[in-house]
Amino acid sequence: MSFIARLCVAALFLVPFAVPSQPVGAQAAEPAGAFRLQGALIQGGMAIGFAPPGTRQLSLDAAAIPVAPDGRFLIAFDRDAEPVATLVARLAHGGEVRETLAIAPRAWNISRLPTLPRFPVPSAEFARVRPGELAEIEAARGMRTDAEGWRHAFQWPLTGRISTRFGSQRIYAGEPGAYHSGIDIARPTGTIVLAPADGVVVLAAARPFTLEGNLLMIDHGMGLNSAFMHLSRIDVRIGDRVRRGQPIGAVGMTGRATGPHLHWGLKWRDARIDPLLVAGPMPSAR
Repeated sequence: MSFIARLCVAALFLVPFAVPSQPVGAQAAEPAGAFRLQGALIQGGMAIGFAPPGTRQLSLDAAAIPVAPDGRFLIAFDRDAEPVATLVARLAHGGEVRETLAIAPRAWNISRLPTLPRFPVPSAEFARVRPGELAEIEAARGMRTDAEGWRHAFQWPLTGRISTRFGSQRIYAGEPGAYHSGIDIARPTGTIVLAPADGVVVLAAARPFTLEGNLLMIDHGMGLNSAFMHLSRIDVRIGDRVRRGQPIGAVGMTGRATGPHLHWGLKWRDARIDPLLVAGPMPSAR
């Protein structure tokens, strides 16, 4: 399936992420006990919903999902999500509301490299420093803040040519490599990068990481976070609150990169999300 065809399929599942500001209890016209979801029920997609009135506990495939005081919640689906997910709300009076969600599949760009081995031989220095880098990333992803960027429309952190798309994968001599977990945007070194949504900085690398280079991570709340890789500089610090559209750094080619570009990754809990499904089509570069 061509990329254009895949986008057409994806577009069938896309609606704006903005949702009404009234509390769930004020939605008298909604059927009692109904979920309301807006977003992309598709592999790599994200949705914002309203829980049924009186919800005490919410779960997706048996994993607890936090619900905001106004009844809103966030869910997302990994690139390799199963075709069905189950959303369950347990109500104050002891009943429950259960809904089965159909998660649309996608066709991914697969490149086969039959003569190239999957892994280069790691250096002793890489083996020494990599565990510490992964621990920093994991600790940052585990941080929970009161950020509410998850509620709002996301923008692209910069405009430009998308050089590598989310979900693409290489097969090395018959052995699958890791799929591409974000979107690469090719722009010259020094191009300003903007915050795609409100959030709190949870990682601002003090030194370039071996693979990610200068790495910046922003928590948008409800378990949703952005990662920006290969930056030439980082203009914010851990703990800073950033606003949508605020400059946060600049494009570079630090870490493992063959040219200047921004890698933007979005993750909700363990699910990696396609930024194209969240921010919409890439605007024309300015």
